[in-house]
Amino acid sequence: MKNFFQSFYFKLSAIFLILLLLISIIQIVISFNASKKFHTVTEQSTNRALAKAMASEFEQFLTDSIDVAAIEHMIHYMMVINPRIEIYLLDEQGTILAYFAGPGKQLKATSVGLAPIRTFLKGEEELPIYGDDPRHPGRKKIFSAAPLRIKQEIDGYLYIIIESEKYDDAAAMFYQGFMTRTVVKGVLISVIVTGVLGLIFFALLTRRLHRITRVMQAFERGQLNERVPVEKNDEISYLAQSFNNLAESVVSNMEEMKRTDQLRRELVANISHDLRNPLASIKGYLETIQLKDTQLEPTVRQQYLETTLKISEMLEKLVDELFQLSKLDSHQIQPHLESFFISDLLQDIIMKFKPIAEKKQIQLKAELPEQLPQVYADIGLIERALSNLIDNALRYTDCGGTVKVKIFQEDQKIRVSISDTGCGIRQEELPLIFDRFYRVEKSRSRSTGGAGLGLAIARKILELHKTTISVESRENEGTTFSFYLNTWQHSNLQMV
Repeated sequence: MKNFFQSFYFKLSAIFLILLLLISIIQIVISFNASKKFHTVTEQSTNRALAKAMASEFEQFLTDSIDVAAIEHMIHYMMVINPRIEIYLLDEQGTILAYFAGPGKQLKATSVGLAPIRTFLKGEEELPIYGDDPRHPGRKKIFSAAPLRIKQEIDGYLYIIIESEKYDDAAAMFYQGFMTRTVVKGVLISVIVTGVLGLIFFALLTRRLHRITRVMQAFERGQLNERVPVEKNDEISYLAQSFNNLAESVVSNMEEMKRTDQLRRELVANISHDLRNPLASIKGYLETIQLKDTQLEPTVRQQYLETTLKISEMLEKLVDELFQLSKLDSHQIQPHLESFFISDLLQDIIMKFKPIAEKKQIQLKAELPEQLPQVYADIGLIERALSNLIDNALRYTDCGGTVKVKIFQEDQKIRVSISDTGCGIRQEELPLIFDRFYRVEKSRSRSTGGAGLGLAIARKILELHKTTISVESRENEGTTFSFYLNTWQHSNLQMV
């Protein structure tokens, strides 16, 4: 029960019921005021000509002199016939000349303001028009009025209050009880009908929130496959969809963390493997030279030293690649963009790899069209990426194979592709080849592959240039890597 009073449904329902009560009371008050105004306008409009009709009855007592007794008798008689009215005879200043107050009652005012009477007689103002109440100074009431000629020299008025004091007393007697009953009935009907329906609808709405809460609690307990069904197109559905998106993101991040952790483990293992074997070889050669220093022939000694130097250079390259990749990951390297001819850069790189290709009896070809526009990139980083791609192609191409470098223009960009006729890559391995330390050849032999960092570095470099590298491969047929670079003119258009 305590949880129910603390629930969102209870708070929402309580606010709704309170607002419903307030609105019901306000509506009833507005309705009563409107009804009262309608009644007032109707009464004054219906009795608008009442004073004019009665004026002729008083004229016979006002011709030569003012017969106050006869006038008061006439007033009394008319008020008995119609107890809802009060009749007053006024002079041209608004002073009350004759009236009937009843036994033990006296007027509290001796005059009436003439401004409302003159406005009423003009007939131009919208009803209701309120005038002074002589029995209750400060109170305003609706009235009817008509001009009277008194003794041929005084322009007086017949002033009739339409809702008399007696009418007010009778109305006050019943109004409070009637008002109370009406308010109670109205509030009860509003609460019972509207309140019950509202609570039912709130229950239906909050049921969806309860469903979201249950799914979130299940997700918190580790049931990561739980999702909220999205049924409609409203705010609650947006909330459900947001949770589903968040859950997918969390699951994806968890999987990525697991994968990253696995890569970290593999990274440590691979680095250990790639460092341990060369270091063991260096140590073995150096120990051999130390133990058999006097017994080794100069040619053998020189061969040992050259092998040790070669292994050291390989270790230096591995450390350099690790350092380069680390700086790329941490965004410590930013490209210094400049314009240059990609064909000139490729000619220099091909000349560097020509001896390696000839040694492995691989044809290293290049299609470098003339009159291509300059590219806009970091020449040092692009050289590193191209070198890694060509080195990778040479490593996985057998004797007698071909490695071809090709560039051509597409729209406002230059496309670069490096193709080989090597062993190819299985389709299931294509998404993994850019992962660091991943190698298609699993033995990790230095004769068939490097440390598995070249492609990762190339991709990072191209990402810095806002471009991506794509790969196409068929097993036992070959592989093609390609990417695009912006031309100098296209880069200027983008900056404009």
